[in-house]
Amino acid sequence: MKKYNPTTPSRRHMTAPDYRLVLSGVKPEKKLTMKLQDRAGRNNRGRITMRHQGAGNKRTYRIIDFRRNDKLNVPARIESLEYDPYRTAFIMKLVYKDGTKRYSIAPQGAKTGSTIITAENAELVPGNRLMLKNIPVGYAVFNIELNPGKGGQIVRSAGSSAEVLGHDAGYTQLKMPSGEIRKVIWSNFATLGQVSNADWSLVNIGKAGRTRGMGIRPTVRGTAMNPVDHPYGGGEGRQPRGTKKPKTKWGKITGGRKTRNQKKWSNVLITKRRPKKKK
Repeated sequence: MKKYNPTTPSRRHMTAPDYRLVLSGVKPEKKLTMKLQDRAGRNNRGRITMRHQGAGNKRTYRIIDFRRNDKLNVPARIESLEYDPYRTAFIMKLVYKDGTKRYSIAPQGAKTGSTIITAENAELVPGNRLMLKNIPVGYAVFNIELNPGKGGQIVRSAGSSAEVLGHDAGYTQLKMPSGEIRKVIWSNFATLGQVSNADWSLVNIGKAGRTRGMGIRPTVRGTAMNPVDHPYGGGEGRQPRGTKKPKTKWGKITGGRKTRNQKKWSNVLITKRRPKKKK
């Protein structure tokens, strides 16, 4: 983790990962990049549907291969470790034996020049991708498929991993980063190891300008508004909330209200819900 000299009050506590110690320092592969349109939280009619988004630095999207299923049993060499502005984890550029180049999420401890492979039953090395039923109990996995052939959909953020708890009746039990225990079809693929850039959780933004560069606009407290703008607004000086339950700007109850669909298809696959936070 890199710290800065306290040249200003905001700079005093700012921290960031030291990319020079981990990344290769090369430009992204042009054929594996594209430009995404920045909508700044607007829909197709130009209306704001997601507040507090806008501006930010220009970014180039890296096309990530979350599946790697079409390259079964084809070894790949890690050519470089790179930064991705659209995700918290680092990515790696893979060069397959047939010459194809792909981007994929890098595991913690990945090194350039090492070889990885995707197979139904591969060597138990971080970065290798194999079927869940062939991964022993106790191993950490990430980039996990929920539907066969669709590619990894869960456990993809920096430093995250799920633990394999057991295999039974066509399903693998996984303990998610949240503490939830759920069943996943054991013929689905997952990558061994932990997602790279585990120090990301230790980052201190330090100043407002850095947040604006990330595309996040300011958020105003409801109690600082007028009554016409928010249910918490108004009053003389610093007033308490004044309502029995916490509400959104539009008066909808929030905080403690269950939002998950009671008829969601994956409810039957959840063995144990995530533990509640202690107050």
